[in-house]
Amino acid sequence: MTQEEQYKDLLKLIQEGKFILLKEHLKRQPNLLGGLTVKHFGKSGDTLTHYAARHGHISILSYLVEVLGMDVDVVNSDYKRPLHEAASMGHRDCLLYVLSKGAKIDCLKKADWTPLMMACTRKNIHVIRDLIEHGANPLLKNKDGWNCFHVACREGDASIVQYLLDVFPKVWNTESKIKRTPLHTAAMHGCSEVVEVLLERCNYDPDCKDSCGVTPFMDAVQNGHLTIAKLLIETKKVCFSATDKMGAQCLHLAAITGQNKSLDYLVTHLGFNVNERATSAQLSALHYAAKEGHVSTVIALLTLGADLHCKDVKGRSALHMACAGQHAACVKILLESGLCDSIDCTGMYAKNLVKKPEVHEVFENIF
Repeated sequence: MTQEEQYKDLLKLIQEGKFILLKEHLKRQPNLLGGLTVKHFGKSGDTLTHYAARHGHISILSYLVEVLGMDVDVVNSDYKRPLHEAASMGHRDCLLYVLSKGAKIDCLKKADWTPLMMACTRKNIHVIRDLIEHGANPLLKNKDGWNCFHVACREGDASIVQYLLDVFPKVWNTESKIKRTPLHTAAMHGCSEVVEVLLERCNYDPDCKDSCGVTPFMDAVQNGHLTIAKLLIETKKVCFSATDKMGAQCLHLAAITGQNKSLDYLVTHLGFNVNERATSAQLSALHYAAKEGHVSTVIALLTLGADLHCKDVKGRSALHMACAGQHAACVKILLESGLCDSIDCTGMYAKNLVKKPEVHEVFENIF
């Protein structure tokens, strides 16, 4: 058996938590012990302690540290340490062990993620509490400007959000590098219980905009989270007609993402003009839906009264957009709905917009 095969067997025993067999393996293969304590495996560069902490095998982890003398703060290729592994996987006993052995509480892995941030991705409040009680700083930010509160709001566990606010009342007052708040994050990901907590306990401007001009209400609508959209309107009277930096309203954003229920809500309940143009290029919701190839959304907009012949600043109709994207099904719907001006359609060929055979076939069948 080659040394690499021996190492492979060793890693398997650690992953499976077979402590006794691991010790027997090392006893039979003493040649492995030489560089084992500093050896990194694979592209990830994990050490044996990374494997033990990730899989939650405390007996093996303590053996590696106390008997073999391995470092509890050793880093892999992404600068991840055993503490990151234990925190992200929710292995509380391993986490408390490496902390007791002097592991750095706010160590940073690649992209500046702390163990506390990683714990917040797993919704394990006990691990989160352990880290904070050992001095973890919840205000630290990763390379994108997120702190642990952003992460918790994305994951949607209201009890964790409540806990973080209890121990650090100002933790909510943060934004990412592109000016997105935890309220944006929770609204975008449909975390309605968290949004309720944030609106009740935090002093967010409900119409706050990120660097693209998007508000939490726009985030909720374009991702189909109408419960949150309605909550923002009912409790905070948000400006639902706000525009982003491109002059697009939530109507246009919902068309881009194909959120048909959102479109119906905006038009039939909030009174949006279905033919409203985004101010930058005078694109309508129908333009956006056709450009993205959302067949059902094109149909929904037509049902709501969208104007087939609406043109943008360059004189392009929704049919132009569908042809440019080679969306045959959208082209078919638009043509069958009455957008079959012969001059307009001839122009599609003149501009070389009709390329795919299936799009050619649609035109041939209709004309």
